[in-house]
Amino acid sequence: MAIQRKTARSYRAKPRSVRQSVTIPGDLVVEVRRIARERHLTVSRALIALAERGIRAEREAKRELRKAYRRFMGESEPAQKNAAGKDLIRAIFGKDALAEDTLL
Repeated sequence: MAIQRKTARSYRAKPRSVRQSVTIPGDLVVEVRRIARERHLTVSRALIALAERGIRAEREAKRELRKAYRRFMGESEPAQKNAAGKDLIRAIFGKDALAEDTLL
């Protein structure tokens, strides 16, 4: 009778929890504790919720950057390409990256 062994792939298929120790700056701890208290969570659970939210935001920012890049590269009309270029700059550097020209 052959013995079946779990491969490394089968171990990775199931996400598992990992105990992790982190050092958090004091001013950040105050905010995390405040959020935990407001949401009726433990500090650990509040940290997890905030980390998940940050990861989702990061993923969405990357998606928006790719979208802006594809739009910029796909435009051929100069006015549309200029607008797409401004959107791309905002996606890379943030919403306040372009100073508005108030002289015109």
